[in-house]
Amino acid sequence: MSSVLDQQRSALPTGAPRPAPPRRRTRLLALPEARWALAALVLFLLALPVYLLGGPAWLWGTLFAATYVTGGWEPGWEGLKALKDKTLDVDLLMVVAALGAAAIGQVLDGALLIVIFATSGALEAVATARTADSVRGLLDLAPTTATQLLPDGTEETVDTEQLAVGDTILVRPGERVGADGQVLDGASDVDQATITGEPLPVAKQAGDEVFAGTVNGTGALRVRVERDPSDSVIARIVTMVEEASETKAPTQLFIEKIEQRYSIGMVIATIAVFAIPLAFGDTLQSALLRAMTFMIVASPCAVVLSTMPPLLSAIANAGRRGVLAKSAVVMERLGQIDTVALDKTGTLTEGTPHVTDLRPLPGNGLDEDEMLALAASAEHPSEHPLARAVVAAARERGLSLTDAEGFTSTPGQGVTATVDGRIITVGAPARLLDSAAHQPHRAVVAELEEAGRTAVVVLRDGAPVGVLGIADRLRPDAAATVAALTRLTGRTPILLTGDNERAAQHLAAEVGITDVRAGLLPQDKVAAVKEWEAQGRRVLVVGDGVNDAPALAAAHSGIAMGKAGSDLALETADAVVVRDELATIPSIVQLSRTARRLVMQNLAIAGAFIAVLVAWDLIGTLPLPLGVAGHEGSTVIVGLNGLRLLREAAWPRPTKDTA
Repeated sequence: MSSVLDQQRSALPTGAPRPAPPRRRTRLLALPEARWALAALVLFLLALPVYLLGGPAWLWGTLFAATYVTGGWEPGWEGLKALKDKTLDVDLLMVVAALGAAAIGQVLDGALLIVIFATSGALEAVATARTADSVRGLLDLAPTTATQLLPDGTEETVDTEQLAVGDTILVRPGERVGADGQVLDGASDVDQATITGEPLPVAKQAGDEVFAGTVNGTGALRVRVERDPSDSVIARIVTMVEEASETKAPTQLFIEKIEQRYSIGMVIATIAVFAIPLAFGDTLQSALLRAMTFMIVASPCAVVLSTMPPLLSAIANAGRRGVLAKSAVVMERLGQIDTVALDKTGTLTEGTPHVTDLRPLPGNGLDEDEMLALAASAEHPSEHPLARAVVAAARERGLSLTDAEGFTSTPGQGVTATVDGRIITVGAPARLLDSAAHQPHRAVVAELEEAGRTAVVVLRDGAPVGVLGIADRLRPDAAATVAALTRLTGRTPILLTGDNERAAQHLAAEVGITDVRAGLLPQDKVAAVKEWEAQGRRVLVVGDGVNDAPALAAAHSGIAMGKAGSDLALETADAVVVRDELATIPSIVQLSRTARRLVMQNLAIAGAFIAVLVAWDLIGTLPLPLGVAGHEGSTVIVGLNGLRLLREAAWPRPTKDTA
């Protein structure tokens, strides 16, 4: 039962560190959007005190002009290109509104508007780049070379891209499997958590399937390639994440969904406010002033701020509780979900095996502690996850371990060592209890396995003396989280896992889940999510591994568990639970719903202000200072209303009934 770590050490020179895959991460300032936004922000901050303190106009005027150029040229240019496609971009409208504000002396308002939109565009570009980085980084999991066995029996190192269906490759201990295929010869434990999410290495022998990118254990395997490398499971994960991300890319905040109609209407109305009075004999200056006043009071600044402060405040509040929502869009969407799909290993469970049962067999004179001490002494040289669990259990009980001699490991079977002059074997029941005389012992094994445990048999001088039950430990707040999510959505969460059916069903029964989908590959999880989405559901997927990433990307919203989450899952997910506190998930969903309610309140307030000021400007003569005051006043009101979510009391407590 030696671990993958054992094999990695054996494949490297003594003391040599194993090289980590290169980390491909776009630097923040490598993005032009980020550089222009930063320049605009710096220039604005330099101009602001000069303007407010009554400094020379040439200085603050130059700085504000530079702010307009650095922050506004790119959205303005993109907006002009969008006009070719007969589309009116809201960014272009904001640039025009900013220039209009400057034209009638409201330089500060226009500059602030430019900075807000430049920063928003930069954040969107960063999020897109980071997701692309993580998808490219996934390819590092698959080896670039493999050892091909030629027909004449010789070996040749080839690029994995050159492998074809039917080729035979040799996978040595500690190496990553070079292609999806079938084992022809050999036996080993293979860590395939990156693909299936299973918490423990899986025994492989002739006839079993292996996946590219998984890590071989102690034994050597001869594998026949069954899929082209471009069609391997890991390559398909990359494709699924990219496709799902592209599908979600057009996602917009609520207010952006009406931007076209509002923008077109505002432009037409502004032109009419300018042209009609001019046609009836009004002076050019008077008509222009009225039109610019109209553009200021009708500007969607307050509408934009109606949306952002509540969502950004919710993001900040959640961040203090260890939940990082990546954008305002994410915070808005989390409150819309009506179905939750949970991963098992590393999500509902801690992702680490623990000894749960000690069953000394009758007639051998050993109690629980003595049996555990023998097993832990034999397992101590191994770093297999099950071995670590046995040793940890012995240490928790304060047991003293005896140095083992003659330690050996057999892939898929177990370990053997001499402890106090007795030969101790610890391993798989299927291999160690294979005679009719062991029938009573197999009944104990069957009982543990029926309860969702992994059974491990302990033999002393060839005779069974006990059985250990090992399982992944359930998170303490798992059942309460499932109950809270059920109250929130009106549906019991669904369990999506690559683990076996029996373990999945047992865990689901413990937490109150009735719908279990077990033994799933990444594409199966995506298919399930897409099926529910096609039914009109808005699905939240919660997971932590590479195998969860495509489903996280395909779902309406995705949350990753941060402590043990893979890079790809963390980058693909919309939000990350940094502290691995499962109970914060229903809290963040409830907080999102509260934020959405505040957004609707703010939109009503902003709309009322705009309607009154516009009507005043059209029917009577709205003084420009009063129009600006009303416009800015509405902005302040909706901003303060949104900031209420920064309060401690705004965070829904995990124990609170969120129905």
